[in-house]
Amino acid sequence: MGRSRRTIPEELLLLALDPTTGTTAQPQSLDLGLAGAQLVELALAGRIAPDGDRIAVVLPRPTGDPTLDSALELLRRRGSPVRAVHWIGGPRLGLRQTYLTHLERCGMVHAVAGQMCGVLPTTRYQATDTAISREIRARLDSAIRTGVPPDPRTAALAALAHAVGLGKHLYPGNEGRSSRSRLRDLIRHDPMGGLVAHAVMDVQNGVAAQPRRAPAPGRQAGAGAAAEPAAGVPAQPSRRGSMARVGAR
Repeated sequence: MGRSRRTIPEELLLLALDPTTGTTAQPQSLDLGLAGAQLVELALAGRIAPDGDRIAVVLPRPTGDPTLDSALELLRRRGSPVRAVHWIGGPRLGLRQTYLTHLERCGMVHAVAGQMCGVLPTTRYQATDTAISREIRARLDSAIRTGVPPDPRTAALAALAHAVGLGKHLYPGNEGRSSRSRLRDLIRHDPMGGLVAHAVMDVQNGVAAQPRRAPAPGRQAGAGAAAEPAAGVPAQPSRRGSMARVGAR
């Protein structure tokens, strides 16, 4: 896979990054969204494909992107299709930091050292070229404003942005209500993006144990009762606060 094009996980993270404070919106659900965005990117690259509500590897050849290839190899080792909700709900410690480090290496963000409460060392990340973030945002705005079906990448990005709760960050307040609604509706324009986005919302709502068919276009995940975790599926670790990295890791 060529590196001239930004991947969906990278774009999702840039959308969530506040250009002024260096913090990320919705940090807890964003980790789930990044795992889901990897699945969409691998699908667009022809490496995986949906099989009902499961994900199957159809071409195990590496993409050339180390982070995506690591995910692809983990999926291949499963040996059989894995439910999207179980994959996304698994532990993803360090995934956000991996992408932040990558964006820094590419020159799209820079690290700013600081302190929390005047004692604990922290690292925040600020965009070095806000034009990139504006271009990503402009694609979403155009899809929302014009109503023209977006390309699969933009549709998937919109679906994931809605799933992790970025709508209220991108289009805040009462004046942004209609834009948030249209952002949600874009989920129907990409089947894989829709499948993954609904899986992200299901994990957040605790709906992970019972299998279900691939979501119908435009369906929203409701708040369901928490289900018993499936055997062998680790619980999602709790995270608090902003994306600021506290201490050395």
